[in-house]
Amino acid sequence: MSLDVPNLRDYDAKLREEANEPTLEVPQGEPTKKTQIIAIYGKGGIGKSFTLANLSHMMAEQGKRVLLIGCDPKSDTTSLLFGGKACPTIIETSTQKKLAGEEVKIGDVCFKRGGVFAMELGGPEVGRGCGGRGIIHGFELLEKLGFHDWDFDYVLLDFLGDVVCGGFGLPIARDMAQKVILVASNDLQSLYVANNVCSAVEYFRKLGGNVGVAGLVINKDDGSGEAQAFAEAVGIPILAAIPQNDDLRKKSANYQIVGTAESEWGSLFAALGDHVAVAPPMKPVALNQDQLLQLFDGSETGAGITLEPATDMDMRGKNAVHKPSLEVIYDEA
Repeated sequence: MSLDVPNLRDYDAKLREEANEPTLEVPQGEPTKKTQIIAIYGKGGIGKSFTLANLSHMMAEQGKRVLLIGCDPKSDTTSLLFGGKACPTIIETSTQKKLAGEEVKIGDVCFKRGGVFAMELGGPEVGRGCGGRGIIHGFELLEKLGFHDWDFDYVLLDFLGDVVCGGFGLPIARDMAQKVILVASNDLQSLYVANNVCSAVEYFRKLGGNVGVAGLVINKDDGSGEAQAFAEAVGIPILAAIPQNDDLRKKSANYQIVGTAESEWGSLFAALGDHVAVAPPMKPVALNQDQLLQLFDGSETGAGITLEPATDMDMRGKNAVHKPSLEVIYDEA
C-alpha cells in the first residue's frame, strides 16, 4: 500500500489551520461513552492522591463500578486506599514475569477494596529510567490485558501535573480520557501547575483533541480565595472545596479512608462524586505568567521588582579589567 503524500500534506495543513483558529468550536456536552475515563492532575504533594482515593471509595459506595489506576511513581493513591500497603506495580510485575518466562495476569496487578478495583503502573527508581516511558509501557500492557473490553462506569487516573514529559501527558495528548480534574490549593505553585495543565488541554483541543477540564478541586482550602479566582479566570467550575483541617490531615497521614458514608466527611465526597459524574469537559483559557501573579497579593509574589540587565564587567567581577574599544568611530561629515 502506497502513501498518498499530497493528502498527508493537506491533512497537516488542515491541523495547522485549526490550531491557529482562536474561535475553534469544541464539544461542551457531557461525555457520551459509557465509561468515563478521568485523569486527575495536580502538583506533587498537593493532595490529589488523598482526594482520588477517597473519591473512588465513595463512588463505589454509590454503586458505581470504579477502576483506579495510579500513574505516580510514588504509588500514593493505592497505598492510601489499601491502608498503607503497597500493591505490586504493573511495571515491576511485568519485569519479573518476563524474566521468569511467564505472562502477567489480572490477579497479579489488580486488587480490590470497598468495591474499588485498583492498580499501580509504577515507575523506575531515581536515576534509573524515565517515569514517562514507564507510563507508556504500563498502558501498553494494560491494552494487552484487555483494557478496552473492561466494564467500568469510571476509570480514574492519578497523574503528576508538575512532570511535563510526554508519558505523563498521555491522557491529554492521545485522547485517552474524556476529561481532566485539577487539584490545587490557594498557593502560587499548585495553581501554576494547574495552569500548565489547562495550557496543555487548550493546545491539544486546538489540534482537534477532545479532552476538556471538568473542574477544580480545592484542597486544604483556607478561604483566601486565590484558587476560586483562578477557576473563574480560566473558565472552569469548582467541584469541591476540601477544608484545611487537622482531622483530615491526620487521617490522611494514617492512611484512613474518609470517603465513606460512615465518616463525617462522607457528604463532602458524595457531593464531589455527583459533580464529577455530570461535569462536562470544558475548554479552559490558560493564563500567562503576569495574569497568574495578579491573582495574588503583590507582597507575596515580588510585585514591583524590575529586571536589571547585567553587564560584561559584572560577570567578570574582581578580575574585570577595562579595555578600550578598538572600534573606529568616524566623525560625522
